[in-house]
Amino acid sequence: QVQLVESGGGLVLAGGSLRLSCAASGTWFSLNAMGWYRQAPGKQRELVATITSAGNTDYADSVKGRFTISRDNAKNTVLLQMNSLKPEDTAVYYCNARLRRSPYFAKEDDYWGQGSQVTVSS
Repeated sequence: QVQLVESGGGLVLAGGSLRLSCAASGTWFSLNAMGWYRQAPGKQRELVATITSAGNTDYADSVKGRFTISRDNAKNTVLLQMNSLKPEDTAVYYCNARLRRSPYFAKEDDYWGQGSQVTVSS
């Protein structure tokens, strides 16, 4: 079984900073991309940032220059440092891990954290 446990988040004033962390545990063949998604009330879940096992990153245009994703492969953790937060960043943030359970199959499975509320007040 694979578990993703998130920590961080909370309430912050606009312009402030928060950090989210996510730790993956369980068994797998390879832990590939990890990332963060968010879902605001009444909106669809959207990608915030992803990072591959090689350290290649991708960001939503709305967070480029403000958010930084990083990863510790030895600890199976992914961090999201969020700076210059805006009220429109308010959402529930979900950690994601894409992994291969077996060396015999190329299929990748997605796993999700429990979600962390981030609220930015103006």
